[in-house]
Amino acid sequence: MSGYRAASGALMRIPTRVSHPIAKSLFLVSYWAWPHKRRIIEANASRVLGRPVSDPEVKRLARRIYATYSLAVVELMRLPGMAADEPSRLVRSEGQRSGDSLVAIWQDARAHGRGIIAVSGHIGSVDVFAGAFAARGLPTYGLADDTAYPELFQLLRRHRARWGIGIIPWRNLRETFKVLRQPAVLGLVVDWGYRPDGIPVRLFRRWTCLPAGPAMLAARTGALILPVVNRRQPDGTYIAHHDEPIEVADDSPASLLRATQAIADALEAMIAVAPEQWYSFKPVWPSTEAEEVALEARASQMAAGVR
Repeated sequence: MSGYRAASGALMRIPTRVSHPIAKSLFLVSYWAWPHKRRIIEANASRVLGRPVSDPEVKRLARRIYATYSLAVVELMRLPGMAADEPSRLVRSEGQRSGDSLVAIWQDARAHGRGIIAVSGHIGSVDVFAGAFAARGLPTYGLADDTAYPELFQLLRRHRARWGIGIIPWRNLRETFKVLRQPAVLGLVVDWGYRPDGIPVRLFRRWTCLPAGPAMLAARTGALILPVVNRRQPDGTYIAHHDEPIEVADDSPASLLRATQAIADALEAMIAVAPEQWYSFKPVWPSTEAEEVALEARASQMAAGVR
């Protein structure tokens, strides 16, 4: 933690016009120096582009992902020095499904006593997104892992609280249900990597799984699911965008499958617009064709109502 604090303190004092190029160079070095992670990023990029891993376009996209990720890391480490109103200055509303539209959806949901589960991927900055909408009066929370790096979790929790964002340990189901029934907005990142115990979905033409959590929480609390994304722009600002709200009628297998596939479709659309901004460093798809066949069969069973 002392090393993280020192690096964070340095980055808060160094202008981004200096720190960004340095960070990009360092992360591109890690691309070549860390073959395990490089293979994961290239495999994910291959699925997005629909090209073999050996294709030069896949290699180029993987390097661009590393470069973009370096900016996200710098931003995260500069978070303690960011003013409380900075997210509001950074996030722009453009188009019909922008920030203003999201606020209107929240106001309607709140009037009916319903929370919102805002789902996204590792794209742009979810921290800046959450801070901008907390500043507009939306009670905003996020789930985060408090087990891998407990000290870092507590540090970032305090910093995010300055922006009006509440952070809930990811295993605290009681608090999770409580905030959705207030009601409030709960942010969930869904692309944490392939796990076979999730709900089978099609993502970029291939079978994988996404977590059951968003659909299950929506079914049990009456919350809306709202896919959101906050894409970085060349000038360092962001444009917030949301997809159509997803309703979950009940917790039947068919309903959970439909809702989670809708999340997958929205995630695919988010990534496709600017794939270089998607930085998932875990395998998102299974490694064998046999696993994909099994997932397709399980999806058919769920669609038929089999638990």
